[in-house]
Amino acid sequence: QLQPVESGGGLVQAGGSLRLSCAASGRTFSNYAMGWFRQASGKEREFVAAISRSAARVYYADSVKGRFTISRDDAKNTMYLQMNSLKPEDTAVYYCAADRRLVPGSLDHEYDYWGQGTQVTVSS
Repeated sequence: QLQPVESGGGLVQAGGSLRLSCAASGRTFSNYAMGWFRQASGKEREFVAAISRSAARVYYADSVKGRFTISRDDAKNTMYLQMNSLKPEDTAVYYCAADRRLVPGSLDHEYDYWGQGTQVTVSS
């Protein structure tokens, strides 16, 4: 199975930036579409962004469009989420996930493997 591990979370002031990484091991990373989800305290997990195999297509939730950028480096078995202009409402645990299909979904049950999450806290 694929084993994703997130890193790069932390505490940042509103308007600041963070870059999350998701390093995967276990299976051929390039065979998976990848996604980022987040879960704020007391709320359901929600879709943030996704990237297809070979990075041919990217998808964003409306709430992060124009501020977040998803990318992947198959040579490094790693996916990234560059987060700019962060807002307090972006505070959440961020998860990366792998989808064995060619085109990734936006629902968490469509994903096959999940990381443990990394905390992002944006102070006002």
